[in-house]
Amino acid sequence: MLKGTTFSGQPVFSQLTGMISRSSFSTLVNEHNADRYSKRCKSWEHLICMLYCVMNNCTSLREVTQGIAAYGDKLNHLGLSYTPPRSTLSDSNACRSEAFFGAVYQKLYQRYKELLSDSHPNKELLKRLFIIDSTTISLFKAIMKCVGRKSADGKSKGGIKVHTMLNAYEQVPQLVHFTDASTHDHVFLEKLKLKPHQIAIFDRGYVDYQQYAKWTNDGVHFVTRLKDNAVYQGLQDLDISDSCPTGYIKDEKINISYTDEQKKEQVILLRRVVYYDVEKKKILQFLTNIFDMDTEQIGLLYKQRWQIELLFKQLKQNFPLKYFLGDNENAIKIQIWCTLIANLLFTIVKKNIKEKISFSNLVSFARQHLFSYHKLTDLIEKTEKEWRKKHQPKQSVQASFFDG
Repeated sequence: MLKGTTFSGQPVFSQLTGMISRSSFSTLVNEHNADRYSKRCKSWEHLICMLYCVMNNCTSLREVTQGIAAYGDKLNHLGLSYTPPRSTLSDSNACRSEAFFGAVYQKLYQRYKELLSDSHPNKELLKRLFIIDSTTISLFKAIMKCVGRKSADGKSKGGIKVHTMLNAYEQVPQLVHFTDASTHDHVFLEKLKLKPHQIAIFDRGYVDYQQYAKWTNDGVHFVTRLKDNAVYQGLQDLDISDSCPTGYIKDEKINISYTDEQKKEQVILLRRVVYYDVEKKKILQFLTNIFDMDTEQIGLLYKQRWQIELLFKQLKQNFPLKYFLGDNENAIKIQIWCTLIANLLFTIVKKNIKEKISFSNLVSFARQHLFSYHKLTDLIEKTEKEWRKKHQPKQSVQASFFDG
């Protein structure tokens, strides 16, 4: 073991969970009455066990309980008085409300959101951008309704859809909502509380002209894709600047009809921008209610949507979202919330590390040293340099056979 300044009084796992304020956590426990029916496995013990599961990539309750128990006295750093048995942890996953873990995530997000912002020349514009999308996680049994046909043996698997909204200026979800996989995406739009001049970016799976009209009346902007079979009326061609890339071939004002809440037919004025992707040989049609930006900016705004795809990829590649510890809806949602909490904690750590390191390497490195008494940031920044310096091969001074 190296002698240096990389050692800490707490293991890496404790350093990560230490970013969760115990006083704020206790406040949430009281607000949600989270410990009402729990005798021994309190909310904190439950959270620690689930974070251990996520960070250590565990695939069963036995791995979690035996893995934690094996560390003995090191559990004192985590605030654990005992290790809950499998049955107790299973009961906690089934009975303690997943909404409590969602509140823990939101509390963490609000506390660290200022540290999550990214340096960017257009930061004022990015602060106004809110990217919306969903990802579907397949389940091992028909717990929640999934889409598609049943298999040949008549059995069907379930699926949970994770609807997400993140601010383009940050890297973690700001709002998360769970539904059955069969639920249409546009239902999530009703839960958004966007302010005037903010811009929502989403794909064409969220088509809802009634919501578009409401946003337009409220001064909320959006950029999305127009469906290929959409019916609209062209009104006026808009000028495309000479400096605009050649891929933009059309910019116009259009009218789209829709039915309002009183079942009356209404018309909404929107803007249609057409772009031809030469490499993919594909035509993209953007739909927006923004009229004071040039043609290219509309396409660039929609391009920001790729951030949320990278987030989904990051979550699924680094955390166990294929194996769930419970066979009920509540347990599955708890595990997803704890995955989001772990993702948030690692994102905060990554922001504080001077060395360039990928998110996946950071998670893998922390997983290998989860109960090592090293300061995590120094472990990444200094340990390898100290090791190389200490074990640098000495150049031997030896006369060459050909000298002289």
